[in-house]
Amino acid sequence: MSMESDVIVDRRRLRRKLTFWRVASALIVIGAVVAVGAYATPWGGKLTGASAIQRVNIDGLIRSDQKRVEALERLGKSNAPAVIVHINSPGGTTAGSEELYDALTRLKAKKPMVVVVEGLGASGGYIAALASDHIVAQQTALVGSIGVLFQYPNITDLLKTVGVKVEEVKSSPLKAAPNGYEPTSPEARAAIDALVKDSYAWFRGLVQNRRGMDDAQLEKVADGRVFTGRQAVDLKLVDQLGDEKAAIAWLVAEKKVAPDLPVRDFKLSPRLTDLTFIRTAASVAFDALGLSSIARQVEQTGIVGAADRLNLNGMLALWQPAPSN
Repeated sequence: MSMESDVIVDRRRLRRKLTFWRVASALIVIGAVVAVGAYATPWGGKLTGASAIQRVNIDGLIRSDQKRVEALERLGKSNAPAVIVHINSPGGTTAGSEELYDALTRLKAKKPMVVVVEGLGASGGYIAALASDHIVAQQTALVGSIGVLFQYPNITDLLKTVGVKVEEVKSSPLKAAPNGYEPTSPEARAAIDALVKDSYAWFRGLVQNRRGMDDAQLEKVADGRVFTGRQAVDLKLVDQLGDEKAAIAWLVAEKKVAPDLPVRDFKLSPRLTDLTFIRTAASVAFDALGLSSIARQVEQTGIVGAADRLNLNGMLALWQPAPSN
């Protein structure tokens, strides 16, 4: 072997070692911050002051979460004088969105409550906002996306390429359909279409009832698109433009809440892997592996949220813009 070949081999070995130690270091950092977070993070929906307005933050993908429901129930039983719910979410599963809507509706029955849509209150995020009798949105927030979808991967062509065939025995043609291993039959597509239409009718009815729209008004907003906060006011999707200060002013004027009360964050028992400092560490780890797109997703939605994005299927109330490169 020539000296030049030896140098090339040595360089390759060195690169492999550097990659290994980068990944190992990133994993060690993640493990350390998880341990610190588990020790330092308060869990269980903790009140930071009974004489303060409680701020509830609903961020990222919405999915079923019993701990969040229980935390909101504890908030309803507390001495908190009022609640401001901040929503910044593209939605998620229809079941999770309905669960959150029901929990917020029960909370509203016990406490004066107002919703503030910050950057995004779309689809399932808007379902959650409908629990409030008053919705405030920032002018450039995105609101709406009234609709549902059922999505699933179909890897039929891929299986043909690699020479894999999936065999199955099932009790009836529509059992486990669609399965992604074969083309979707017309019968299966019709069954899914019926599911989508039924859930869409529920969503439309909820919007019409909660926002007091007639049929003509509903048709203008229920085609799946999103609207800016400015547009949403005119379309009756939201009540007022503004931020938290506008929400407080409404509570003072309409619900007789004392004007000098502070606002404190109410913790909804976040999943440990969704905490901000862990998101950052995980993002660094994925960057070290050269997976920058996943790193950006982790930074935005957390580890669980990024995993959900990669495996979202079934019935969704979700606004999904085209992914950026």
